[in-house]
Amino acid sequence: MKETNDKMNDMSRREFLRRLGLGAGSAMAMMAFEPFGAMAKSKQTGEGEKDDVRMTYRVQHGSGEQISLLGFGMMRLPNDQEETNRLVDYAIAHGVNYFDTAPMYMGGQSEVLTGNALSRYPRDKYYVATKMSNQNRRSWSFDASRRMYETSMERLKVDYIDYYLLHSIGGGMDSLRGRFLDNGVLDFLLKEREAGHIKHLGFSYHGDVRDFDWLLDHQDEYHWDFVQIQMNFLDWRHASLNKGGWKKDADAEYLYSKCEKTGVQCVVMEPLRGGAFGRMASELTSQLKAVRPDDSTARWAFRWVGSFNNILTTLSGMNRMDHLEDNVKTFSPLDPCTDAENKLLASIADQMAGFPTIPCTTCAYCMPCPYGVNIPGNFAYYNEAVNDHVLPLPDKGAADYASRKQQFEDGYRKALPEEKEWASKCQDCEVCLSKCPQQIRIPNQMARIVETLRRR
Repeated sequence: MKETNDKMNDMSRREFLRRLGLGAGSAMAMMAFEPFGAMAKSKQTGEGEKDDVRMTYRVQHGSGEQISLLGFGMMRLPNDQEETNRLVDYAIAHGVNYFDTAPMYMGGQSEVLTGNALSRYPRDKYYVATKMSNQNRRSWSFDASRRMYETSMERLKVDYIDYYLLHSIGGGMDSLRGRFLDNGVLDFLLKEREAGHIKHLGFSYHGDVRDFDWLLDHQDEYHWDFVQIQMNFLDWRHASLNKGGWKKDADAEYLYSKCEKTGVQCVVMEPLRGGAFGRMASELTSQLKAVRPDDSTARWAFRWVGSFNNILTTLSGMNRMDHLEDNVKTFSPLDPCTDAENKLLASIADQMAGFPTIPCTTCAYCMPCPYGVNIPGNFAYYNEAVNDHVLPLPDKGAADYASRKQQFEDGYRKALPEEKEWASKCQDCEVCLSKCPQQIRIPNQMARIVETLRRR
């Protein structure tokens, strides 16, 4: 009976691969491998027991490296080395081997915490990614950019970087030329890759799709090894939702398809849209629970992303052990979405597109505000009120207008207890606009919140 069940399970897996259109090489890339040997042990538990999980890996084109399909995003780490070590130990013990950071994360502290945690392991047991985060014009010079690159090496305690990115491409061609082309920085990074100090060179994209197209259209010159894009089941066809159209953006379907056609693998960021999928309206969550009662909305989102062949790894910012444990289970091994599940998620995305939320992922790139406004805090509460159907407010003559208005006001003051953080303190200075990777017209949205609070 066990032999029969094993054969059926094998056939079921092969059927999944066939339906996804995977060839022999891609099928191998989706296979699960024991993390660092059959007797991998968890430093976090110290119990010395054999891990039962089997992480799903993808193969990096060219090098043949096995990269865990779950990548650890280090942007929102606990600012505590011992706790960071505990998270990293659990991740590595359970097969996660890709760790993504940047000089601007936590004011540089993320690279320090990441370097201290990873340097306790043999160098060939992990892949570290960091970025040229020279968005500030003061860091556009060649010398400043080179210092940033060398400082990353020092903080990470490495003599080579596995995955290095031009950070947050999409500010327009003037920005692209100023940050990387005219100052010689990209030429320098290409030479560093040739020398082996950078193993894989790529870029992360937010914003103006013309920058994205230009870089991929020059693939014969630059030979990008990977591209990091924002991709989830909502942004697949609704990426420009509520952004105000102040830059030419593109849906994830276009970004992914162009990378695939160009032969460049994708690293995925924001698979949970900044945690928005964990705060979905109850009627949307119930549709998912009806199909898979035990699965979190996060697991649905990860399974959807991981079902695409050209995804190298999927980043998740995990600063809590319970989130890390749940995500590891999702990818150990990955259970790809079926056609019916994909249709359900597409339907839910269409429904979410009808919700007047603000597409903030709480990355906090916009902070600090010169006037003290808590920008992500304002947007997070506003979106919560929308998902809870407190907003939008009904007509003033409606029977429940006053109660819902009061509920919004009370919740707002509870979420943002200090008046200096309120949307009303926004001075429309627009300093935040160029920093926002989602291209949100932040002052306009602040005015929207103020108007809602003022309605009588």
